[in-house]
Amino acid sequence: MVCPLDSWLSDKLMQQIAEENNLSETAFFVKENEVYSLRWFTPTTEVDMCGHATLASAYVLFECLDYEKDTIVFSTKSGALKVWKEDNRYVMDFPIQSIESCDISEQIEKAFGVKPIATFASMDYIVVFENEEEVVNAKPNLALLKALDLRGVCITSKSKKYDFVTRFFAPKYGIDEDPVTGSAFTQLVSYWAEKLGKNILNAKQVSARGGEVHCVVKGDRVEMSGGAVMYLEGVISILNEEEI
Repeated sequence: MVCPLDSWLSDKLMQQIAEENNLSETAFFVKENEVYSLRWFTPTTEVDMCGHATLASAYVLFECLDYEKDTIVFSTKSGALKVWKEDNRYVMDFPIQSIESCDISEQIEKAFGVKPIATFASMDYIVVFENEEEVVNAKPNLALLKALDLRGVCITSKSKKYDFVTRFFAPKYGIDEDPVTGSAFTQLVSYWAEKLGKNILNAKQVSARGGEVHCVVKGDRVEMSGGAVMYLEGVISILNEEEI
C-alpha cells in the first residue's frame, strides 16, 4: 500500500493507517525539494528499510503521478535510495548489509524442525538450508520466531532454476510471512555473491504470492530489479485526528 501525501501526518496516525491496512508494509511519501522523503510502516511498527514498498512507491510516481525525470531519489532512514526504470522493470539501488556467522540456535532449529547448514546475523537472521525443498516446504513455529531478538528470519538455499530461493518471516513486526522482501536481499547477496563467486544473481522469493528478484552487486551497493502492477486505487477517509 502506497500513500502519497502533501505533508506528513502524525506518526501515530500513519501507524494506525498501517494497522488498519494490515499489509506487510504501508509506505508514505512527501516531496521535499528535489527528493521524496519515504517512510515504511508494518501493522505494528515503523521499519528502517523496505524494498517492496520502495518499488511500489516508485511505480506510483512514474505511472500515476507523471514523474518526468529518469531517476527518483528517496530520502529514508537507510539513506538515499534511487529507483529508475529499465524496460518494464524497476531498478532499486540499496546499501548492502554485512552479515556475521553465528551459532545455530536451538530455537531456530526447533522453529523449523530442520537443522540448517549455517546461520548468520544482520538486520535479520539468515538461515541457510541444504536444499530448495526444505525452504519451499517450511512451516515454521511463528511463536518461536516472534521471540527472537532480530527483526525477522530469512531462510534460503541454492536452487535448480535460480541462483537461490528464499522466504521471509517477521511475526514480531506483524508479518507472519512477507511475499517479497527487498531488504532481505540486501543481506542475502552478502552470502550468495561470495558463495557462488558471482556478482549477478537471479533469485526467487518462494512465498505463496512470490516474486523474482534480479540482483547486481556493485561494491557496497546492490541493484535489485523487479516488476510492479496496479492492483487497487482508492481514497482513505480519516476522521479528525484528535478523535482517533
